[in-house]
Amino acid sequence: MKAKTWKIGEYAKGGIITVEITGKTVVVIGKDWDFSTGSKKSSDQSNAKEFTRGTVRSTDWNSDLELYNFLSDLTTHYYADMILNWIKTVVPLNGRSW
Repeated sequence: MKAKTWKIGEYAKGGIITVEITGKTVVVIGKDWDFSTGSKKSSDQSNAKEFTRGTVRSTDWNSDLELYNFLSDLTTHYYADMILNWIKTVVPLNGRSW
């Protein structure tokens, strides 16, 4: 399993986005910032509470569009595209005919 966490702060709902990739399954998790450990990016956010989760199979015909739309709902288009590009380096996605 590959996982990566982005502590985006005010540019994302909740402030934290985590992506977990297991095989062909991509899970995007939105988490609320845990201010009890601090407000800096260097603070330990491992106990942050999850508030939303999106799961997509990379083999679905429109997997990258589904991921992009879910990420765009959580954060700005800039960060959504940055996270999607990282996902594509780990697992190939289908779609994006636009």
